[in-house]
Amino acid sequence: MADDLGHRGTRHAVVIGGSLAGLLAARVLSEHAERVTVVERDRFPEGPDARPGVPQSRHTHVLLEGGQRALDELLPGFMDELTEQGAPRVGMPQDMVQWQNGQWFRRIPATTAFYTGDRAKLEALVRRRVLADPRIETAQGVEAVGLIGDSARVRGVLLRDRGVGSGTGEGGEPRRLEADLVVDASGRGTRAPDWLAAIGAEAPHEETIDTGLAYATRTYRAPENDKTDALGYFIVPNPEQVYGGVVVPLGDGRHLVTLSGLRGDEPPTDEAGFEAYANRLPHPVIGEWLARAEPVSPVFGFRRTANVRRRYDRPGRRPAGFLATGDALCTFNPIYGQGMAVAAMSAVALREALGDRRRTATTRVVQKALLDASRQAWDISAGSDKKMPGATGNATGTRAVDRPVGWYLRRLQQRYGGDPVVGRAFRSVLTLTAPMTSLFAPAVARSVLFGPVPWTPPEPPLRREG
Repeated sequence: MADDLGHRGTRHAVVIGGSLAGLLAARVLSEHAERVTVVERDRFPEGPDARPGVPQSRHTHVLLEGGQRALDELLPGFMDELTEQGAPRVGMPQDMVQWQNGQWFRRIPATTAFYTGDRAKLEALVRRRVLADPRIETAQGVEAVGLIGDSARVRGVLLRDRGVGSGTGEGGEPRRLEADLVVDASGRGTRAPDWLAAIGAEAPHEETIDTGLAYATRTYRAPENDKTDALGYFIVPNPEQVYGGVVVPLGDGRHLVTLSGLRGDEPPTDEAGFEAYANRLPHPVIGEWLARAEPVSPVFGFRRTANVRRRYDRPGRRPAGFLATGDALCTFNPIYGQGMAVAAMSAVALREALGDRRRTATTRVVQKALLDASRQAWDISAGSDKKMPGATGNATGTRAVDRPVGWYLRRLQQRYGGDPVVGRAFRSVLTLTAPMTSLFAPAVARSVLFGPVPWTPPEPPLRREG
């Protein structure tokens, strides 16, 4: 069979993993395949409940503007539905009390917004929309345990029911599910590199950066008679100040509070220890908020926060008919809030690559498009994390170009919190709606290179400006 994933059509596509990335990939593949099967190792919840396969589901999630645009493109009207379901919308910088690089940010009118709220509700809405397509079916409660094929082409997956150690087929062998295309969306814990090696193909080179960051999260009900009109608080860690804290609204008066620290000094998961840990932040504003708020959940911890990028785009002995997307391709330190946005943006990239009539949609071409969709998020997350003390991994090295760029970005960050022009540009990059080059636009560069460091509030700005 020719290696053309888009123009000639695919009879059957299999997506491993019912994650956000997997569901949105299935949505796109349904435009090209006669049928699509989503293989999910757990069972989808009936309603907006947490899916077991999302280990960080109890923690803070945000949907950046780049992801909002992508979801509306893939599922028209999605953001209106999410808003109707009560997902809070947080405008930046006016709705947050934010501290970063030693300064409080001015709370001037918002130039972007992100959505907070329960990730399970967002996933449930995506799942309902995607699985309403009759071309998309599910295989739930089964796990992929290998690939069918060889180093030239993947022809399907091997499946086994969860909890059945020796397999479900005759003689204890896993059963086969034939497919013309297999997409790995199984997440951070993907086993695809081992599966590829088992059929004689090459596993991808992995780039890793691990700061050892760990975080803990608890749900609170907001204090009554709060004196601020802010929707939340955000203290951003950096190499000189490694502790982080964020308070974001869930809706119905509830907030998620996440505290973070580095390897060897992780936030505890007991009630007293969690609240005491907030005292390590450079200002007591979050600790004071916690003292007045009402806890309504236990404390949950999470420690798997390394940045990992699998370079399937590089030359090697890899089969046609196999793609990786989502966290199975590129996973980020969750503290940057990029995962959901990149999952959606990757699905848009998949659609564009498969539908591009100017070039043949080979496996390598499509895989490169998927990696390119995650490149800016990687540059932000990995670029910041490699500077943190104690960072480990094979991608922590610096290049010659990093020194002058780093000098420029440090000057930019000194102006980010108080200069509206610089702030707008920087937020557009962080929210994945503008390229990195926008930070060097003439108006921005003038402020960064020649402008004074602007005024910022000396204390937490509890009220919006104006």
